[in-house]
Amino acid sequence: MEKGNIELKMPPDKASSSRLPVLRLGAKRKLDKENAPEPEKKRIRGPGTAVTIAVSRPRVSTVATMPRAKKQEAAQKAPLKTGPWHTTAATTDVKSRKPVSAVSAPKPVSGVSPTTAKKGPSKRPAWDVKGQLCDLRKEFSACQVQTEVLTKENRELKSQFGQAEQQAKTLEAENKVLIGELTEARAQAKQDQLELGKLSARVQELEERLHTQESLVQSMQDEQLHLQEERRNLAARLEVQEAQLQESMAALAKSQAEITAQAVLLAERTEHLHGLEMERRYLHNQLQELKGNIRVFCRVRPALPGEPTPPPGLILFPPGPNGASEPSTRLSLTRPPEDRCSIIGGLPGPPVRYDFSFDRVFLPGSKQNEVFEEVSLLVQSALDGYPVCIFAYGQTGSGKTFTMEGGPGGDPQVEGLIPRAVRHLFSVARKLEAQGWSYTFVASYVEIYNETIRDLLACVGGAQKCQGVEYEIRLAGPGSKELIVTNAQYVPVSCEEEVESLLHLARQNRAVARTTQNEQSSRSHSVFQLQISGKHMGQNLHCVAPLNLVDLAGSERLDSGLSTGPGDRERLKETQAINSSLSTLGLVIMALSNKEPHVPYRNSKLTYLLQNSLRGSAKMLMFVNISPLEENFSESLNSLRFASKVNQCVIGTARANKK
Repeated sequence: MEKGNIELKMPPDKASSSRLPVLRLGAKRKLDKENAPEPEKKRIRGPGTAVTIAVSRPRVSTVATMPRAKKQEAAQKAPLKTGPWHTTAATTDVKSRKPVSAVSAPKPVSGVSPTTAKKGPSKRPAWDVKGQLCDLRKEFSACQVQTEVLTKENRELKSQFGQAEQQAKTLEAENKVLIGELTEARAQAKQDQLELGKLSARVQELEERLHTQESLVQSMQDEQLHLQEERRNLAARLEVQEAQLQESMAALAKSQAEITAQAVLLAERTEHLHGLEMERRYLHNQLQELKGNIRVFCRVRPALPGEPTPPPGLILFPPGPNGASEPSTRLSLTRPPEDRCSIIGGLPGPPVRYDFSFDRVFLPGSKQNEVFEEVSLLVQSALDGYPVCIFAYGQTGSGKTFTMEGGPGGDPQVEGLIPRAVRHLFSVARKLEAQGWSYTFVASYVEIYNETIRDLLACVGGAQKCQGVEYEIRLAGPGSKELIVTNAQYVPVSCEEEVESLLHLARQNRAVARTTQNEQSSRSHSVFQLQISGKHMGQNLHCVAPLNLVDLAGSERLDSGLSTGPGDRERLKETQAINSSLSTLGLVIMALSNKEPHVPYRNSKLTYLLQNSLRGSAKMLMFVNISPLEENFSESLNSLRFASKVNQCVIGTARANKK
């Protein structure tokens, strides 16, 4: 037991029954001369001395298990705890190394260290039990006072703790609210941050656009300045141009007045010239009628695409006596030098020129309307009761069908004589209705192929074309001179549209075949007849006359457009029949010209059908069509020679069939 520290161990039963806290006297007494402890004296314990002995074995401190050197070192380093409430753990005896008794001496009341206690007495001697008890009671009283103070302080602290706890709950609730608000604020801040990023990007984009727009505005301002400058220049030029315009307007007004006067004069002279031309045609028509000649028109077709260009000088058109202004009536055909050799040395001879003269010659550039204007008076005479026959003659591919029917596609600019003649007749007939005339028209369209008649209108009215139907040429009735084709379709027509539909049907049904000269050659004669009957009720007049428009077959010779192989017998038969009918036509014209008593009309069905239109009382017009190609020179020469003979024939003066 260390000196200066006294530990009083209460009995276990009393210690456990007390509710008071264990009081530790930690107050250090001030050592002075009055309360200084007396020097320690040994006292031998007598029999009446009460000693407290621990019943249970005290808990050994952790220091007891440590080596001695380490325990001494720890005791020196450990701070000294003084006071009545501090106890010292049991230690082992250094000499015997046995655990010391559990009886603890009371700790010294004074807080001075043991070194200081040696200098003066700091506690009562151990044998002074009453003094120690007295001191303990004083200390106990002091502890009770301190306990009351501490209890009061404890109550105050509990009250403060309750208030603090309530305040803590309030603060905790506020903290939760604040945390929620903080979370929302953080979410809002995050959203605001995203929105801020978007707005920043938008601001940057708008700044870039602003920069672009500023650049554009600057360029437009520069352009505006340039345009303003240009506008000022243009305004100055405009003033000059307006001044010039005023001068030009004045000059233009003067020129327009002169042009108007010239136009009026030109119109008058054109009308006068047209009147003179119509008068010339009328007089020429009368002259031809008085002469009784068959009128012959020659037409030279132009070279088609893909054909060789005709050599210069092959066909010439010499001007008439009155110069180039007069319609051409002359034509010259020149044989090339290489086609004819001289007798001496076999050298090419000089070119041979053949001159022809006809009533009218149409150059290759002539239009369809120009051709029809020349025959319009002849066609119109059919309304006056004159039989009229117009036929086209020439070799295959010379333009006969184009002249009579027109080109493909229905283009009005290339319509032929047949549709133009029908339109002209209906137009004049409507005008004559104001004078009391009324007309009826009956159309028929046949072809003669190998001396066999075929009806090109066989599909009209639901009738079908039949090979077994026979067509014969007969008189219309007893005492009638009008010839008809039995079983053929005679269609009454009242307008040109109906006739055009018939022409379209006939064009599809016409027999065509291929030859070496023309892949789509017409191998038959086609005869379009329009029977015209007119009545004038006021004057009790009646006139009947046929209009025959004939497209003859090709007039080429046997060795020109035909092959002689075993497969060409049918083509040979066709050519022989064609040449026979054309020869008969020539014989009929010659017989009429020579006033022979017998005219061989019945030698060919073509001349037999056209018998009433080939008499001396009819008006006839022949178109001779020739090709401009050098390879067709011989056929062109033969066609022109035949046409020249026909043009010299005088068949008599035409007479109208009026009753």
